Amino acid sequence: MDINNKTIWITGASSGIGLELCRQLASKGARIILSARRRELLLEVAASLPGGLDRHWVVPLDLANSDNLGGIVQSSLADIGPVHILINNGGISQRSLFIDTDLSVYRQLMEVNYLGTVAMTKALLPGMVAQGQGMVVSVSSVAGKIGSKLRTGYSGSKFAVVGFMDCLRAETAEHGIQCLTVCPGSIQTNIAINALNEHGAAQNKNDDSILNGMSVEKCVQGIVKAMLNNNDEVVVGKGLSAIAPTIKRFFPALFNKISAKMEYR
Repeated sequence: MDINNKTIWITGASSGIGLELCRQLASKGARIILSARRRELLLEVAASLPGGLDRHWVVPLDLANSDNLGGIVQSSLADIGPVHILINNGGISQRSLFIDTDLSVYRQLMEVNYLGTVAMTKALLPGMVAQGQGMVVSVSSVAGKIGSKLRTGYSGSKFAVVGFMDCLRAETAEHGIQCLTVCPGSIQTNIAINALNEHGAAQNKNDDSILNGMSVEKCVQGIVKAMLNNNDEVVVGKGLSAIAPTIKRFFPALFNKISAKMEYR
């Protein structure tokens, strides 16, 4: 899909992959709708993009309140107009053993990562169908293709995103809608620092795999390339995080042994 002059709605736009998506896509001529929880930070980001606040929009929202997202989107569209691309990027991770983790943590992960994605897509897809074209991009994770210790809730929610996108792709192909599932591996963001512990609080520490992971800039370059090429799915990362889904697919027993032996703390 051509990105120039397209209107692109990005969740999780205030930091990490979302922030870099705003920068790279705006540099290619896109008009960006920036969404996350913190209005002031979003305004700063929007003002820094080419064209500033005269060209881009800020729509604060909280993916944890999925029931409210449809109303927020519809009230915003009256001023913004048609949206050509939705990028479901906002999300949160987890680092805790299943046996120790409160059930409320699983609800929060599913609400933000999965139902937030579903609700945003539900709100914007009808407009794309009416236009006869559009793109839905959902950022899942390599954890949405494979499982590992300490991520039962996160991985479960990201597997759900992959399944949702596979079904959506089949249903919307006849309407000219492109559906891209993005599975990042270890990327140098704050995802591990903000990951929930067993009680639902941020763990406030990084992972070695993240510190040694792919840069955000290179990750987003891979995502933008996949968008331009109309790909269905892309894995973006380096090292083990990039090849783990392939190992799991062709050598599942070997992968399961490796995963069980690896220590993450």
